[in-house]
Amino acid sequence: MRILLIRHGTPDYEKDVLTEEGKKEAAALAALAPELDLGECYVSPLGRAQETASYCLAATGKTATTLDWLQEFPTELDLNGHPQLQEAYPGTQADPETGIYPKRIFWGMLPSYLFAHPEYLDPAGWRETLTAKQSDLIHLYDTVADGLDSLLAEHGYVRNGLHYRVDKENSGTLTLFCHYGVSSVILSHLLNCSPFLPWHMLCLAPSSVSEISSEERRQGYALFRAVRLGDTTHLTMAGLKPTLNSRFCDVYHSDVRHD
Repeated sequence: MRILLIRHGTPDYEKDVLTEEGKKEAAALAALAPELDLGECYVSPLGRAQETASYCLAATGKTATTLDWLQEFPTELDLNGHPQLQEAYPGTQADPETGIYPKRIFWGMLPSYLFAHPEYLDPAGWRETLTAKQSDLIHLYDTVADGLDSLLAEHGYVRNGLHYRVDKENSGTLTLFCHYGVSSVILSHLLNCSPFLPWHMLCLAPSSVSEISSEERRQGYALFRAVRLGDTTHLTMAGLKPTLNSRFCDVYHSDVRHD
């Protein structure tokens, strides 16, 4: 079984559509789509993912099934009343009138805070962290994991502890058009690691392709391994550069975003 995770193109988040740059990225991806062997296609319900998928679907004559659990990972962290969590987002400003901090996404946490609390990188320990207890992180993570496992079970791979039982061998491909946050959760579940690891250690640029394949070295016993992560070859071939939508500054004294 082969899984392709395709992130949407550069978005206008407010309007939930692709920017002009995002449309160019989606078109570049579609130019290679026939060679990607997309197999069965599934897509997030959000507009930017639907629009990105439409280019590849048109190029291949395929259709896609919309799955609600593929939407961008929706949980947010409430910093109010937890000064130690405010340390994880030092650039966040409270409303001057109400004193209330805005909610933040988990992959925006400052790495220096993350590494000072190694439990966040523990495959099971992350579930006991303050952030997990002060949000719906665990419930939403498990919703994605259950959705993925149900999909894989339909194709012959049944979750059994930390691996998958192969009820029916399948060399096909499942392509998921979705988002950075939820892609990281999917990788976390397949690779048996904390979601904070891919959230903070992987850069999946807009329109990038990640490939994960099963290995059945013992009959009936499969695990998944990453073959490529955040591949943007299609952009290079089209003369495009990945946007900085997925990255922070490479050196501190630069004009690229820090937060």
